[in-house]
Amino acid sequence: MSALFISLLDNFVVRAALAGLAVAVAAAPMGCFVVWRRMAYFGDATAHAAMLGVALSLAFAQSVFVGTMVVAMAMAYLVSSLSWRGHAIDTLLGVLAHSSLAIGLVAVSLFDNNRIDLDAYLFGDILAVSDQDLLIMWIGAALATLLIVARWQKLLLLTLSADLAAAGGLNPRREQLVLTVSLALVVAIAIKVVGVLLITAMLIIPAAAARPLSHTPERMAILALGVGVSSIFLGLAVSYYTDTPTGPTIVCVSAMFFVVATVASLLRRP
Repeated sequence: MSALFISLLDNFVVRAALAGLAVAVAAAPMGCFVVWRRMAYFGDATAHAAMLGVALSLAFAQSVFVGTMVVAMAMAYLVSSLSWRGHAIDTLLGVLAHSSLAIGLVAVSLFDNNRIDLDAYLFGDILAVSDQDLLIMWIGAALATLLIVARWQKLLLLTLSADLAAAGGLNPRREQLVLTVSLALVVAIAIKVVGVLLITAMLIIPAAAARPLSHTPERMAILALGVGVSSIFLGLAVSYYTDTPTGPTIVCVSAMFFVVATVASLLRRP
């Protein structure tokens, strides 16, 4: 049995599917909160900062996952802290997102171009996922999912009303920290699959597609998971047969689900 499992992992398509599944599992519940709390730009800033993490990983010969995780968490914590102090958050996010992406791209360009595939970091390279990458991604996905599930009701209350959450004895900043850590984990594991520029799409689009068809938060999270998983598998298949970039193809399939869900929702209205 173990020999069969190892032989399956030798197939790059199977590894790619398992990697995509890890991203879909982690992004589904997190994406719901990104949509509910209108954190799309927040997620974008965290994802763009991951490029700086790539540069640091290459500079210190460390795992890309470690570098992107550290920088993503630092960015998420910084933005979260400053937002509580009354700063203009949209302007702040714009400055941090684009400056960190630019600095990361400049830093990466200073390394030996023979060993760096910039497109793989920008748009993902799911077909090049190794066994070690797969293990790290599933550990990160499990941690991110457990964090969200364990604090699900508290985070829902905070999303509904910060004042109501505080009156109920919750610490809004602590719950916000749970979200930022989970977001950083999702960014770190997704960079290999869809790249820095498309991570936010995998967070937002499946959740947005599930929203018009859902009557409860839990149903929305489950439907978002279904859309995410379907997008990964269909995107891989379409990319394989049409020879298109895998990461962007996955996002295109996800966008197609969003269009279908939106049209279906409109047709169901009286």
